[in-house]
Amino acid sequence: MIPRLQPRDSIPLPAAGFFQRLVEAGFTGDIETGAASRTVFSTDNSIYQVEPNGILFPRNVEDLQVLAAALSEPAFREIRIAPRGGGTGTNGQSLTSGIVVDCSRHMKSILDIDPVRRIARVQAGVVKDELNRALKPYGLFFAPELSTSNRATIGGMISTDACGQGSCLYGKTSNHVLGLRIVLMDGSDFWSRPLDAEALAGIAAREDRVGDIHRTVERIAREKHERIAEVFPKLNRYMTGYDLAHVRRGDGCFDLNAVLCGSEGTLAMIAEAELNLLPLPAHAALINIRYEDFNTALEDARNLVALKVASVETVDETVLGLAKSDIVWTGIARFFPDDPGSSASGINIAEVLADDEEELERKLSAVTASLDTGATTRHAGYTIARGHAEVEAIWSMRKRAVGLLGNVEGPVRPVAFVEDTAVPPENLAAYIREFRALLDGAGLSYGMFGHVDAGVLHVRPALDLTRDDHIRMVREVSDAVVALTRKYGGVLWGEHGKGVRSEYVPEFFGDLYPSLQEIKRAFDPDNRLNPGKIATPSGEALTKIDDLPLRGDTDRIIGNEIRSAFDNAAYCNGNGACFDFDETSPMCPSYKATRDRRFSPKGRAALMREWLRLLAENGIDPRQEAKRLRRSIPFASLARRAFNSLNPANRDDFSHEVRAAMDTCLACKACAGQCPVKVSVPAFRSKFLELYYGRYLRPLKDPLVAAIETTLPFVRRIRPAYNLVVGTRAGRTMMRMTGLTSLPRLPQISLAKEAARLGVPLATPQSIEALSPQERQQSVVFVADAFIAYFDPDVALAAIGLARKMGLTPFLAAPHVNGKALHVHGYLGRFEAAAKRTARYLQRLDEAGVALVGLDPSMTLAFRSEYKGLLTATVLLPQEWLAANLDQLTASPSAIKGRFRLMPHCTERTNAPASVAQWQTVFGSLGVDLQAAPTGCCGMAGTFGHEARNRQIAERLYALSWKPELDGAGDADVLMATGYSCRSQVKEIDGRRLPHPLQVIAGIMSETADLRHSHKTAPPS
Repeated sequence: MIPRLQPRDSIPLPAAGFFQRLVEAGFTGDIETGAASRTVFSTDNSIYQVEPNGILFPRNVEDLQVLAAALSEPAFREIRIAPRGGGTGTNGQSLTSGIVVDCSRHMKSILDIDPVRRIARVQAGVVKDELNRALKPYGLFFAPELSTSNRATIGGMISTDACGQGSCLYGKTSNHVLGLRIVLMDGSDFWSRPLDAEALAGIAAREDRVGDIHRTVERIAREKHERIAEVFPKLNRYMTGYDLAHVRRGDGCFDLNAVLCGSEGTLAMIAEAELNLLPLPAHAALINIRYEDFNTALEDARNLVALKVASVETVDETVLGLAKSDIVWTGIARFFPDDPGSSASGINIAEVLADDEEELERKLSAVTASLDTGATTRHAGYTIARGHAEVEAIWSMRKRAVGLLGNVEGPVRPVAFVEDTAVPPENLAAYIREFRALLDGAGLSYGMFGHVDAGVLHVRPALDLTRDDHIRMVREVSDAVVALTRKYGGVLWGEHGKGVRSEYVPEFFGDLYPSLQEIKRAFDPDNRLNPGKIATPSGEALTKIDDLPLRGDTDRIIGNEIRSAFDNAAYCNGNGACFDFDETSPMCPSYKATRDRRFSPKGRAALMREWLRLLAENGIDPRQEAKRLRRSIPFASLARRAFNSLNPANRDDFSHEVRAAMDTCLACKACAGQCPVKVSVPAFRSKFLELYYGRYLRPLKDPLVAAIETTLPFVRRIRPAYNLVVGTRAGRTMMRMTGLTSLPRLPQISLAKEAARLGVPLATPQSIEALSPQERQQSVVFVADAFIAYFDPDVALAAIGLARKMGLTPFLAAPHVNGKALHVHGYLGRFEAAAKRTARYLQRLDEAGVALVGLDPSMTLAFRSEYKGLLTATVLLPQEWLAANLDQLTASPSAIKGRFRLMPHCTERTNAPASVAQWQTVFGSLGVDLQAAPTGCCGMAGTFGHEARNRQIAERLYALSWKPELDGAGDADVLMATGYSCRSQVKEIDGRRLPHPLQVIAGIMSETADLRHSHKTAPPS
């Protein structure tokens, strides 16, 4: 039995009463001080880990003013804060031992869009892609591009002056900021906008902090303009943060925003922003050029830039190889074919934009002509992607490159600390050669990609920061790269801000650094805003790269064996792909429904990692404890578990906070397929629950849900009584007392009886082995899970009818326990026993040479994930089976009517990425144009939506994307859903019955309306 775990107690709490004072002063946002929240906010996408005192989630600008006013009170003047955006910084920009101020939860409103003036006004927590989705109907977009655009907040982009692909065309965030509403540490609420001479004089005359700031910055910019011109490099990725070189604009206006953009929360809290918008490019194409080595790709990039393409991105063989195993590869593989005798070791992606198709083709012809006939041509080949869908698919791969670098095996993994250097583009090839020589000489592996048109290189050396020799490498490599960038006229921080690398600021700014200190002093004289970053107001030291605790400090305690045993939980690199705002993206539904970062794969991985650390410090090996539990008799520990559950001393057990985060996980496995690092929350969640409930009592619903597959045959025999319970108000109230709700009714049809009547036998190893080889080739075994068999037998009957139409002999798999419910709820010992029995049965059938086809995607894919190591046979998804037998599909043209739209299961989309395309191929062979509906999670996810505590989240998720799709469907639309749980959710909430695609295909192939009566091969039973 695991012990009670005490969270870290070394974190000093803020001055007594501060959070209470905030509430008294009118703070309306959320205040979180629990160990779980502090753990989740202790990391970003960097190598560091710093636990804060607490986290504030303001609701509006007034909350920021209340915060500043409270901090100004004498009792709280030692408290320090750090603003935080999407939490994906690679250099610890928002990490603090003080208080985090996070605007992403509540301050996420798009306040105004003016399509005529092309201006948008937004709150700081708005996500970049969310803004662009709102702008698309107006034909406009917010231009700065970055790989984290689906979770990066506007406030965070401004704070790091973010940019990425296309910066040579569109510039950086600061180039599009028209105004900033900021709150200063004295509580001043001020709109910073460009000022002409008269307006500047008026503000500079003010006798307050705002006036002092303007006087200070104007004086420095005026008195030091010659030195500023000498020190600040002439780069597309110019020096970000306190950017004195651009305080005076070309039109003569004074622009304080040049200093604020890139200041990383060290000068003010950003509440709102006015942004400049641009027209959307009407037409786009990508030329994907392959090279036999990376250096050739880099050198050729300069030739591409000379051809006036919009942007050029370069990717090396390491990133390309990782992409080939990622979820995105299926959709883009045709654009990156292997060449005879070799595979690409480098690629350039050249973007071409145009206002009309004729211009696009003309530009493409100019580039391809050079590629085909140029004297310096050294590429191995190229492809062209046209149209929004193809272009976005390729850019998605490029955006995922940072995360993909973490998707490797073992403790030595690429990490961020010198990953965004920038040099003049003409120096890039020589610079990279020296950079690679530096890393090769240190014996380090790495992946490289970058915005070569802007001279920016992204590189993450692979280190294991639990090792002392690798920790030293951070300092050695950093110092060497700083010297190298200066040698080639560049900067260390070309894109991702300074953060803890601020120790190098004085070296780059030289004698201008005291001027930065003056600016910091004018804004924040007491050094309370993100102290130690960029500049300090007096003689205080800047943060050094080896000052802060490393993630590796925690990992060293856990140990490599435990880290590797818990499904990448400890290897989450903080990329934050699971914070995707898009309701139609599968990952992560619980985060989308709650906006609580604890309830995300990144949050749960952080909590699991801390839980493993606490176990290790208590001398507990969770693997051995799990084995001991499985050998024990559950009832023997009942009294002790009851005592632990009731004992007040256990209330602060950190395991409770972990369990609270795990309770909201839908176990949809979207993270296992969509996370770049393949963090699998359902897998380590099950391991956690097994150990947690070895110490505490389970809720009543758990054993009921776990036993559902074995009890359904009995429940079927008392169907009227069961339906009375789940179909009446009194019965549902009683079920809610057990923790269950929205349970489906059992239909009158019995699959077993109908199959027998239709002459469909159960498949046994003996009966299959008795068939001739030709008969086995013409046979198919449908592996119907318990939910399909008992609650939705029409799907299995449609499959039977379809197989016969295809000239095949159908069989049904014998009743078996899939065990997914057992696995989800942490009954891993029972799951393993059941899975071994089922695996033996299915393996025998497979070895006999007959096709095995599952009917529900989630249950079928369990045979590939949860059964890993137990089952080598492949149970096909329906579309995989049909796609291999297209020649046996024939349609009845008169049956093809309406618009056909597919609503796939989340597990299917993310863990079998070719599945939707396979369904489209199958329907296409029947003459049907099948479209995939833009939906995310329906909210049911197996048994999740049937648990009373989860019902609110389940219905909220349904409303995000499924309900709009259903409400918008016309009478002629044919909507279908692959997941049983999805169809059950639709029926429960909207009272509609969605068919499975197999039912639709069966209808297309047959004029007979009722497939249950299509084959009279056996008498009714």
